Formats: sequence, structure tokens, C-alpha cells
Amino acid sequence: MTEHLRQPVVAAVEEQDHAVVVRLAGELDLYNADEVRETLDRVCARDPGRVIVDLADVSFIDSTGLGVLVEARSKLTDRKTFILSGPQPETRRALEISGLAKHMPIFEQLEQALGAPL
Repeated sequence: MTEHLRQPVVAAVEEQDHAVVVRLAGELDLYNADEVRETLDRVCARDPGRVIVDLADVSFIDSTGLGVLVEARSKLTDRKTFILSGPQPETRRALEISGLAKHMPIFEQLEQALGAPL
């Protein structure tokens, strides 16, 4: 019997160049929003050169998950340094419908997000 039916939503937190990359996976929703919030709070408190949230392995995001991204972004001194990368079509659609795509830089690939001028 499987103890956990869902994989951890925070797959990794890595420092790369001048950025902290938070890799998320699976479904980002009310069920695990606190885990993501706590991780992003810790990362943003360090006020790194940029925070990149890698959404490449996120299959679903609801309004709670979107709210967590907005909260995290608001905690940075320079909000332009909060960047999203690799959203799959469903996640990108949620970002666009919610209007967040207009307020957060979104890159198709992590490498682009790491190298983008701010």
C-alpha cells in the first residue's frame, strides 16, 4: 500500500548562478499550497538576485497555487526578479486567464530564465 498518493510538490531548491531555482512538480493546489508557500517564503527572505519558479513538471495549478505565487512575489524588494519558467499548457492557461502572465516574466526554458536581463 502506498503511503503517499501524491509526490512532493517542491521537487528541489537549487542555487544556480545568481538565482535560486524552486522546482515544483505535480499538482499545486489547496492540498499542498502551504508547503510551497513556506519554501518560497524562505527563498524570498534571502532576497536573491532572482527567484525562478520552474513549473515544467506542474500538471495543474488552482487559484490557491496562483495566490501563493503572488504572495511570494510581493515579498521581494525587486518584484521583477520573480520569474516563472517552463509552464505546461494547462498551467500557462491558468496564468493567462488569471492575468498573472502580464505581471510575471514567463520563459519557456529554465536556461532562458537564468540568462534573461532584468
